[in-house]
Amino acid sequence: MAEPLPADAAATLRALLAGPDPVSGALRAQIPHARVTGRCGCGCVTLDLTVDRTAVAPAPEQGNPAADAWYAMPDDAGVMVFADDGYLSSLELYSASGDPLTTWPEPRFLKR
Repeated sequence: MAEPLPADAAATLRALLAGPDPVSGALRAQIPHARVTGRCGCGCVTLDLTVDRTAVAPAPEQGNPAADAWYAMPDDAGVMVFADDGYLSSLELYSASGDPLTTWPEPRFLKR
C-alpha cells in the first residue's frame, strides 16, 4: 500500500535534484506527487517510489542514476535517485561500510 513520502526523504530529493537542468527540474516537480510503495529489506531507509502520472509530466530521457552524491557526514554514505520512463522510481541511501543507514542524513551535508 502506498504511503506519503517522508519529509526527510523529500528534502533529500530536493537537494539532490537542485539545479537548472531540465531533468532535475522535471524530477523535482514530481516530488509532491510521489508516494512510497516499497522499502529495502535490509532495514535501511531506501525507498521505492511511484509518481501519480496523471498529475505531472515525465522528465526528459536520462540515464540512471538520474542523480547521485556523497555525504560529508557521514563520510561513508551516498545517495542515488533513479527514474523509470521519466518518473521517480527509487531513492537509495547506501554506506560504503556496508552497515545499513536507518535515518536520512541532513541534506546540507550532500557533496555534489
